Amino acid sequence: MTSTNAIAKSVTSELVPGEAGWLPRPPAQAAHIIRDDAEAITVAERLKPLFSAEAAERDRERRLPFEEVDLFSQSGLWGITIPRAYGGAEVSQVTLAKVFATLAAGDPSLTQIAQNSFEIIDVIRQTASEEQKRELFGAVLAGQRLGNAFSEFGGKNVEAFETKLVDAGNDFVVSGRKFYSTGALFAHLVPIVAIDEAGHVVVAIADRGAKGLEVVNDWSAFGQRTTSSGTVILNAVSIPASRVLPAHIVYENQSAVGPQSQLIHAAIDAGIARGAIEATIDLVRNHARPWIDSGADRAADDPYTIAAIGDLKIRLHAAEALLDRAGRHLDETIADVNEETIGKAKIAVAEAKVLTTEVALAAANKLFELAGTRSTLGIHNLDRFWRDARTHTLHDPVRWKFHAVGQYYLNGVQPPLHSWI
Repeated sequence: MTSTNAIAKSVTSELVPGEAGWLPRPPAQAAHIIRDDAEAITVAERLKPLFSAEAAERDRERRLPFEEVDLFSQSGLWGITIPRAYGGAEVSQVTLAKVFATLAAGDPSLTQIAQNSFEIIDVIRQTASEEQKRELFGAVLAGQRLGNAFSEFGGKNVEAFETKLVDAGNDFVVSGRKFYSTGALFAHLVPIVAIDEAGHVVVAIADRGAKGLEVVNDWSAFGQRTTSSGTVILNAVSIPASRVLPAHIVYENQSAVGPQSQLIHAAIDAGIARGAIEATIDLVRNHARPWIDSGADRAADDPYTIAAIGDLKIRLHAAEALLDRAGRHLDETIADVNEETIGKAKIAVAEAKVLTTEVALAAANKLFELAGTRSTLGIHNLDRFWRDARTHTLHDPVRWKFHAVGQYYLNGVQPPLHSWI
């Protein structure tokens, strides 16, 4: 097994100029190949302290984590869901959730950068030709990163895409403007969601340095500050026919693509909660003062503080249990895709998403109450936990998760087809 130190020595954080702005260099050497679930979890546990080491400083300065992203992809974790037939570990969804929760406890912004890559890997698995699978899976396993140019700022709703793909003879041309483009700035390949001339949703994968493709680092949200989830401008970008995927197959029919993406989001929220609780325990044990009426010598002996930590831990463990359960349902679905298994998986993920959202916000807020006024000082930057939780949990409305779960159990209504549940 490759050590984290060995992986760190192989990264190339240097960027090079190009027509599309500053571009990530291709990997200097092939990424490490993770072989199984156990190794994936071990590598994530080794990376977590490296991710957390300067997380507060990166957030405060909006300093983008180029070196850390290189380390992340070179570790092999970006390729762990690629099927074994193409060289990947094909880890379980349970393991995938554990990997993301572990890393997000260290730095949720950095961890979020990889999220969209896994959705595209599943789109490739289900819609690509054999030649496309060999090329694209091989690129990811070698250390190239898939980015994201999916969502758009305008439109009636999240599925009202205005980006168009037109046939230009030998190749295709895509034009439009994207936002929430997490990962695009760090990517070697940028998957673009567009509407083709037949009105179908497709994914067109462009080289990051393609003429007419520009990534603008204009992400100004108060949370997830270092994801660079800003704008991608597409001005007649040429796309080879071999890089266009009929993504509508998985978005218009029953598939695990949507709930798998949602599972990762829920795992990141669980990681935020875990990181906030770890920070709270450290502060209470080592820095906070007991309240005068407690009669205790240490804040950690305050009975109300003890009970509050117990409450947070119970809620976190409940959320993690539902996350594991959702992963198991997803694994069953991937093995046997049908309306019944998809429905169970989507509802299980929705239930997990509700609890991970609630505990992430609760833990990030309770931190200040238990650690005291000094925890609000700017030098600590502890509000990053709440800002990250509040920003990330807005990805899709939890209030509609309650509705979907209620409809499923009360009225036997299957959850919607779209990718947001």
